[in-house]
Amino acid sequence: MAETAPEQRQTLRFLWLYALAAAGGAVSYVPFLTLLLPVRATEMVGDANIDLLAYIAFAGAITASLANIGFGWLSDATGTRRPWIVAGLVLSCLLLVSIRATDSPTELIGLVVVWQVALNMMLAPLAAWAGDVVPDRQKGLLGGLLSFAPALGAASGALVTLPGLAGPDERLALVAALVAVMVLPVILFGRPVPMPDLTASLTPAENAPPRFPRGAVARMWLARLLVQIAEAALFAYLLIWLTGIDGSFTDSDTARIFALVLGLSVPLALLAGRWSDRRDRPIMPLAWGAGVGALGLVAMALAQGIEGAIAGYLVFGLSTSVFLALHSSQTLRVLPKPATRGRDLGLFNLTNTVPSLIMPWLTLALVPLFGFSGLFFLLACLATLATILLLTMPRSPTPSN
Repeated sequence: MAETAPEQRQTLRFLWLYALAAAGGAVSYVPFLTLLLPVRATEMVGDANIDLLAYIAFAGAITASLANIGFGWLSDATGTRRPWIVAGLVLSCLLLVSIRATDSPTELIGLVVVWQVALNMMLAPLAAWAGDVVPDRQKGLLGGLLSFAPALGAASGALVTLPGLAGPDERLALVAALVAVMVLPVILFGRPVPMPDLTASLTPAENAPPRFPRGAVARMWLARLLVQIAEAALFAYLLIWLTGIDGSFTDSDTARIFALVLGLSVPLALLAGRWSDRRDRPIMPLAWGAGVGALGLVAMALAQGIEGAIAGYLVFGLSTSVFLALHSSQTLRVLPKPATRGRDLGLFNLTNTVPSLIMPWLTLALVPLFGFSGLFFLLACLATLATILLLTMPRSPTPSN
């Protein structure tokens, strides 16, 4: 009775509610960090806002990385996820609406750092929870559903900043309310089917063999890091590059391209995820995503006009968006031990923060000498290396002794 039946699947109700909660995680930080925080920084220090935001970004990235690992480990150690998710949800929402009470840059930096701690108290156990209850045969579908998160995160920013909808104070409260509405349903109504073989009581013997060789874990980590470096570079410099090709190109045009990529990536990720489940080829869509992304970067490097530049970015953006969504779910397949799943996911989360530290130096080193074409060729090499790492991964878990 302790064994999960081979054909047992997680309910679609839980998968959809979990995807909604994951999107709530994106809503919890995307509109704040990209829109509301810059506005508050500008109100506070005026033209010195860039320096203030740089300090906040650096301190926030370090804090988020450490807190994600720490709370993932704590949820492992306690053998439960939901209490941590709820506590993090409540604390992060309260701290978010308190941002308007800050009166100085030091207070703002400090409160954002504490908010990052509370936010990752929610995000780290939420990510690990999927590994506890979603079997491998449904991880492709899970990855497809997770593609809704960045799209809804961006849409929430557009919603809360609609003219006349809410003032600066109310926008923060509106974001907090949206997050609560999206995360709480899976806690209250998800009722996932238990999967004992995925948790092993979260206390396996120390000599229990890993489900995949450690080399597979390292390959997955490095492949995501390489693709995320390219993603970070394009996110930061796409507008500058496009306006350099066509001076009439505006930030509104760039926003529409981002929205198009996010919208189209959802059905593509769902199709790729379902294909990987049915064919039992979990890594192949990841390899294709990284490989096609490399081709998109080459097309961007060779582009002479705005049409070719946009087409190259669409290829890159769609393929890597699918890659990142599916990678998030398939990572759960290769983690070595259920007992350290939360901590290990925190280590994987470094692939989201480390690129922001690497990417500026690559840009400063290459763009002045070789232009953006040189940068894109290097990023294409990184994406190609990610493809090779994934194509040479073992298909099956190592057998248990």
